Amino acid sequence: MFSSGNLTGRPPVTAVARTSLAAEIARVAKLGNLTAAHLAEATGGDPSSARRWLRGTRAPSGVHAVRALELTSLVERLARDMQAAYILIWLIKPIQRLDGRRPIDVIRDGDYRSVS
Repeated sequence: MFSSGNLTGRPPVTAVARTSLAAEIARVAKLGNLTAAHLAEATGGDPSSARRWLRGTRAPSGVHAVRALELTSLVERLARDMQAAYILIWLIKPIQRLDGRRPIDVIRDGDYRSVS
């Protein structure tokens, strides 16, 4: 979806879109008290890449971008229903309805709908 090439048949993502994506990730990470390590864990990305996402110097692509957007969507929804300080705790603790898995791991594994 967010490939710089056209392997998916979709138009390539522009530099403006990448900058916007990085800004969105940084905004939502702040909202949910997420660190680069948490972003990397949720997206399957590298912590050094996630630090660049937070600084806005790079944006994720491919599956990492998809996972990042799923995470941002979830964090925004959680922020409407719980205190911001609790969002990170909820994301990293095992949840019974997810068969004891952590939501952050379920997102990384591509099962956003189960968490949602």
